[in-house]
Amino acid sequence: MAVRRPVAWIVAVVLFAEALGVAALNWFLGIVVDRQEMSLAGLDPDTMSVSSKIGGIVFGLYFALCGLVALLVALRDRRPAGVGRILLISAAVVHGLLGAFTWGLVGWSAFLFMLVVLGLIVLLLMTYDGQEEAPAGPAEGGRGGDGKGDPGKGGDGSPVSPPPAPTAP
Repeated sequence: MAVRRPVAWIVAVVLFAEALGVAALNWFLGIVVDRQEMSLAGLDPDTMSVSSKIGGIVFGLYFALCGLVALLVALRDRRPAGVGRILLISAAVVHGLLGAFTWGLVGWSAFLFMLVVLGLIVLLLMTYDGQEEAPAGPAEGGRGGDGKGDPGKGGDGSPVSPPPAPTAP
């Protein structure tokens, strides 16, 4: 399929950019909280600042790891397997949830961005979904070259009737 690799490249670039954006935004918010010297519900401003920075680094690394999985999919042109597939599925779920939150908090443009990223991740997963290796053996359901199979057996190689029962002398 011609759309697989470009979608994987686009997803990788978008996730890397999003990783940098999320990390930078949370770092900036941590600096703002630190300079304001204000508390929220009695929380220490230094704790809130450090928590924001750590959260930005963690989510940035998470999105970068998801971007790495998409990059490997693009380079290898093979479907993600195991932990990589789970990471991409979790990134799709995270973007769905972030889209729901951004609709009310930020606006429809951020919601639209989240849904586009969600759609790209799902498209990446779906385009590689049917890519299984075909089982070894003849084509046409296990039949021989003439389509009749072995003599004394059905077309798929199974016996037509059970073997005769042994007789006692």
